[in-house]
Amino acid sequence: MHDDALGDFLRSRRARIRPEEVGLISHGRRRVPGLRREEVAQLAGVSVDYYVRLEQGRGSNVSDAVLDAVARVLRLTEAEHSHLRDLARPKQSRGRRSGAAAREGGGRALRTGVRTLMDTMTGTPAFVLGRRMDVLAWNALADAVSGFSAMAEGERNAARHTFLDPTAREFYLDWATVAAETVAYLRLDAGRHPDDPLMASLIGELAMKNETFRRLWADHPVKEKTHGVKRMRHPVVGDLELGYETLALPGDPDQLLVAYTAVPGSAAAEKLAVLASWAASQGGADSAAEDGRAKGDKPSSSRRG
Repeated sequence: MHDDALGDFLRSRRARIRPEEVGLISHGRRRVPGLRREEVAQLAGVSVDYYVRLEQGRGSNVSDAVLDAVARVLRLTEAEHSHLRDLARPKQSRGRRSGAAAREGGGRALRTGVRTLMDTMTGTPAFVLGRRMDVLAWNALADAVSGFSAMAEGERNAARHTFLDPTAREFYLDWATVAAETVAYLRLDAGRHPDDPLMASLIGELAMKNETFRRLWADHPVKEKTHGVKRMRHPVVGDLELGYETLALPGDPDQLLVAYTAVPGSAAAEKLAVLASWAASQGGADSAAEDGRAKGDKPSSSRRG
């Protein structure tokens, strides 16, 4: 599966580069779009046979210099470049972790300090994503916005929610964008963890049950979750436009702290204040964990990741 992923990725990136963009002259119509394999090899300074073996997953001990050259020719983003390294050198990707926890769960346990940090963010919805986009923990305001505690434990996964929960299309006002980004995040994560059976199971489930996921996955998008804007339709306070920032947590490369923010004085900020007031009245901002415990009763809020 990993070798196929490498070939699919390189072919998809070749297809999006026009010869003219890299200084080549195109003679007549081409049977397939983009660069030919021999053109990539020429521009990267490697033999055609070597590049073909790389694209077929038969390359061994591929150097940084070669991967950097291929990335330059194919105009890969930083995230795509990292993904190429993961796919081309899966043994090194595996070597970042070892043991059953690495293969299956990744780091699901949160440090006490992270929970304390989220609890102090009473005016900011904050939650932690783990490997496979599992939602590991959240604070009270994030629960009021997204309804994590109302979800069954096995359903607290941002990708599963986006593609398998029919209410997601109503909740995310830009659902198509959210769906495309979710696939891109999951692709990057899958490349980092080629031996994770739970990752393979999740991808298989989504591909089997959702046609949009299958189509997007076949395009092989890759993106690092960093920052952006989410537009949501909350059933209690109405439409929300929130920015988000993503911070890597030290000590576990699989864990990301995601925080939503609103422009001060905006309608979204006022609506967050309403939800924060409700959350505080329900027993404080104690963060919930993966077992689903949360303080207070839920309002008739959303159930979103």
